[in-house]
Amino acid sequence: MSAAPLSPIGLHRVVSPPGVLPQAATRLDADPTPGRDEVLIRVQRLNLDAASYRQLHTAHDGDGTAIRDAVAGIITERGKMHNPVTGSGGMLIGTVEAVGPDSPLGLAVGDRVATLVSLTLTPLRITDGLADWDGLSEQVPCDGHAVLFARSIAARLPDNESDELALAVFDVCGAPALTSRIVRRHRTLTGQSPTVAVLGAAGKSGSLSLAAARDGDAAQTIALVRDDAEAGLIREAKLADHVAVADATNAVATAEAVTAATGSGADITVVCVDVPGCEHGAILSTAQGGTIIFFSMATSFPAAALGAEGLAADVEMIIGNGYTPGHADYALSLLSTVPSIRSMFEARLAAD
Repeated sequence: MSAAPLSPIGLHRVVSPPGVLPQAATRLDADPTPGRDEVLIRVQRLNLDAASYRQLHTAHDGDGTAIRDAVAGIITERGKMHNPVTGSGGMLIGTVEAVGPDSPLGLAVGDRVATLVSLTLTPLRITDGLADWDGLSEQVPCDGHAVLFARSIAARLPDNESDELALAVFDVCGAPALTSRIVRRHRTLTGQSPTVAVLGAAGKSGSLSLAAARDGDAAQTIALVRDDAEAGLIREAKLADHVAVADATNAVATAEAVTAATGSGADITVVCVDVPGCEHGAILSTAQGGTIIFFSMATSFPAAALGAEGLAADVEMIIGNGYTPGHADYALSLLSTVPSIRSMFEARLAAD
């Protein structure tokens, strides 16, 4: 164990620039020697976030070898997986290899865990060059080490789920938890169930957000998807009251599709599309006084703020920060109680 002074938020791991938090750093110290309040994880698999993987796939024309080399290069250069274009990372699973005596995380050597903090702030060192990854999926088998700080978050992997499925669910577990919270808040304030539109409804975070919106006293849900194939998936899963096909980057088409189902726009709009340019469509799709939750890391927050101002839209806009207390357990509960969610996740993994 290192005897160096430690920061519970990882400031001691920042190499450059000085004075910033680990997420904002351009480089972290990924030395696998844990400090007194740190936890060392033997990494087995990364899950790149959707926006980051899409950008890498596009930038390298789908060349798996080039994508693999790009990811390995980012990790080597930055001491973490932090896509410099999208600013996003993902998460990982692995086994606890060492626990500092002052760690407050409650983990023990041998625990199999998923980290519930972004790879953009997690010190990470890969030792196998990602040799077992073909670069053609978001999940990255690998060998190496990662470090958790005193204020990091991790969840023990469930014994009754595959690692791949658990990782896929934990990667987006903040989305359904926050969606559920905002839906419950709306009911408390108005006494009525809201109308919820989910843009990018066929993806991981989108499908879980639909399930969360209908959990309990079901909200009316509108699923916006990009093509007929995705529309068929949502209809088969019976996750939404209305399904619409539109390009979420086309603001007018998106708003027309949502308002055709709602009449006056959604009370709550959840954006889970992993490409830029969906901000204005979400704003136009949301009723005055409504709420927009931006879960996509491809979101331009200046575009959202200035777009709402320019459209005279009285909407609350929330950044989905990926953490809501109990989010991992809640996502797993949806997986076990909504069979169609499990089927969609398993089909997605099989396709990858």
